[in-house]
Amino acid sequence: MLNNKIEKFDSILRELKSFVIAFSGGVDSTFILYSAAQLRRIRFAAITIRTSYIPKREIDEAVDFCKKYGINHTILDISFPEVIRHNPVERCYLCKKMLFSQIKKFADDNNFIYIVDGTNADDNGDFRPGLKALSEMGIRSPLMESGLVKHEIRELSRKAGLPTWDKPAYACLLTRIPYDTKITEKDLRMVEEAEQFLFEKGFYGARVRIHEDTARIECMPGYLSKIIQDPEREHIIDNLKRIGFRFISLDLEGYRTGSLNPIKKNNDNKGTSEYS
Repeated sequence: MLNNKIEKFDSILRELKSFVIAFSGGVDSTFILYSAAQLRRIRFAAITIRTSYIPKREIDEAVDFCKKYGINHTILDISFPEVIRHNPVERCYLCKKMLFSQIKKFADDNNFIYIVDGTNADDNGDFRPGLKALSEMGIRSPLMESGLVKHEIRELSRKAGLPTWDKPAYACLLTRIPYDTKITEKDLRMVEEAEQFLFEKGFYGARVRIHEDTARIECMPGYLSKIIQDPEREHIIDNLKRIGFRFISLDLEGYRTGSLNPIKKNNDNKGTSEYS
């Protein structure tokens, strides 16, 4: 079954022949980029967007990977799009439209035929309005088209020796801020600095959701007990307050994707956790 998916995936890349890959440095786009580099008679390039809501660490890792593998890589600098300044619910749709229009311009200017992104077959089950934008713009998603899901991509990446095989899920910094809230440069930098601090402390994949002057930390399973123990707890509190937060809270549910997404209602008119 997996072999059939891999064959279909490779076949799609060969058929495309000429494409740019929207490269975030995450598990999925890294696997596509690596796979493309193993194939012959195709022309491709990696495109990474640099804007204020993409953590610098992600950009640096994308640059390092492309240098290591000798991949043609371009960074597109884009200013903050005012259309999403107040973090609307349709933010991902509007953002994808804007970002991929810039990638499309690069592709057209450099005679690439297609644009590829890292959406995988698991992504259909989440609240992802950005997928509508990708569909409307004709963006190809070889991982999704071939049926490859996240755990398969991680395992294939591990076997290939890719450093991203166990990398925590990535999402832009806008996901740390509640919908219908004005986005400020100060808030973005506070979140980025707080998460970088937690990353350096060994809390990989931790999220810092910002609620006015409160930091709500979501950490991966197994970290809850460690994060509340002294002197770890006091060290975290002191540093996040230094960054600018007044209150520091720990979410007992831990990290889960889309915890600020709209809550879907069931027939009893009670919120479910499908989108939270």
